[in-house]
Amino acid sequence: MPELPEVETVRRGLQPVMEGARILRVETRRPDLRFPFPEHFAQRLAGHRIVSLGRRAKYLTAHIEDAPVLICHLGMSGSFRVEADDDAHAPGNFHHERPKAAAHDHVVFHLQQAQGGEARVIFNDPRRFGFMLFAENGIDEHPMLSGLGVEPTGNALDGKLLAELLRDRKSPLKAALLDQRLIAGLGNIYVSEALWRAGLLPTRPAGTIARRSSKAAQSSERLATAIRSVIADAIEAGGSSLRDYVQADGSLGYFQHSFSVYDREGAPCRTPGCTGHIKRIVQSGRSTFYCPVCQH
Repeated sequence: MPELPEVETVRRGLQPVMEGARILRVETRRPDLRFPFPEHFAQRLAGHRIVSLGRRAKYLTAHIEDAPVLICHLGMSGSFRVEADDDAHAPGNFHHERPKAAAHDHVVFHLQQAQGGEARVIFNDPRRFGFMLFAENGIDEHPMLSGLGVEPTGNALDGKLLAELLRDRKSPLKAALLDQRLIAGLGNIYVSEALWRAGLLPTRPAGTIARRSSKAAQSSERLATAIRSVIADAIEAGGSSLRDYVQADGSLGYFQHSFSVYDREGAPCRTPGCTGHIKRIVQSGRSTFYCPVCQH
């Protein structure tokens, strides 16, 4: 499942093409993805201008003039590509073959761009776990988004807020950080990376970094900083781009080459001076990678 940095990478890739563009028409080549398309989906979008593209957690949002907000989720294998009349080949540095089978091109947005040219934005999803829905009353009221927690970007997530979110929680620290009701958009990969940067064990009770002590305060601040920095670094690098994932321009990111613990079982820890080797365990059915020497 693409994580927050991948979704933000897609948003930034689509932004120059879609923001300010007028939707000429929308093709839906099947009646559903993970869910059926909203009633009169294509008709309600046609003729309207896209005001802005946003992101909430792992959801893409399109704010459209005189129409409901469009919510998009990439699912496990969904990706967008951009085609223009003067450039039928999307730009990008291809490391893996981009999905090209027309049978998996399920939605096509035909656009009149703000600068005058026409373009097509195509949603391809072989597994069909992605979806497109309307938020009739705004994203904060939609059931998919209304219960989401704080974003792990910017300065809103600091040590004090993190301690408040985790106080008295007995669940493992990693599990608590994956709770979307607390922090929105954090996923398996970047939680493992953030915990390594902060030097904290994924198995320790979450509430231990929320105690009223200077040591706990230092731990919560260190973890908040690590979360913000690992997400920012991944966004800057273009996302981790796992096997089934491509950016909006078809290219793959490079952050996977910078993983310090994720998928490095048995490899030497990259903390300077640490003699440990990365260990893998399973928590709630998902792989967790950490260093048993420098994470406490």
